[in-house]
Amino acid sequence: MRNPHNDTALGPERTCILSREHGPREGLIRLALAPDGQVLPDIRAKAPGRGAWIGVPRAELDIAIAKGKLKGALSRAFKTGELTVPVDLSERIADQLQRAFLDRLGLEAKAGHITTGTAKIDNAARSGQVHLLLHASDARPDGAGKLAQAWRVGRDLEGSGEQGLALPVPRPILSLALGRENVVHVAVTDPAAADRVKHALDRWQHFIGPDLTPEPCETASQGASALRASVGMAGNDEDFE
Repeated sequence: MRNPHNDTALGPERTCILSREHGPREGLIRLALAPDGQVLPDIRAKAPGRGAWIGVPRAELDIAIAKGKLKGALSRAFKTGELTVPVDLSERIADQLQRAFLDRLGLEAKAGHITTGTAKIDNAARSGQVHLLLHASDARPDGAGKLAQAWRVGRDLEGSGEQGLALPVPRPILSLALGRENVVHVAVTDPAAADRVKHALDRWQHFIGPDLTPEPCETASQGASALRASVGMAGNDEDFE
């Protein structure tokens, strides 16, 4: 039975089986037990049956897997020792969190809450319509900086140093997720949508932790070559800042 004292404004709380810390379930990752005894990530928390929750970053999870600590905690949570922890569990979780974030971006784009293209973002930012500014990991610093400056102007935050957020994925993946060509920067123009996107991003980045990202492309042609090689897109190079 749910204990209302363990609920927060963000939803019901759960306990991480590794750290024993409590947190809203929306910020944790659910693990489910498959019929064959395999432990699988259930990022959307929709799988039937008993679940176990973790809230530690990937580096800590990898250690817990290697030392057998995770299997022990799962055996207690699922009340069975007949389970298998995949050696690539951390990778599967990271992949699902990335997919959840990119799916969220795609949904918001279909709803009309996403703006791409340097000129369009600049105009929206200066008029105060941008609630979240995102940059591909290989965006050039000067291009990201110019849009961030426009964003600060539109929000009356000049001098604050706000830069927007650098994503853990390069432009080819971002372009594919949005079904658009040459996506380097993304502006979210609806406040509720910005909250949803930010939540998905925070959840993903909390798990993967500090990570190496591709170096910014030095030229537009270099970026175009990377994009076409990765996703087979052809088109103009209008947005390679």
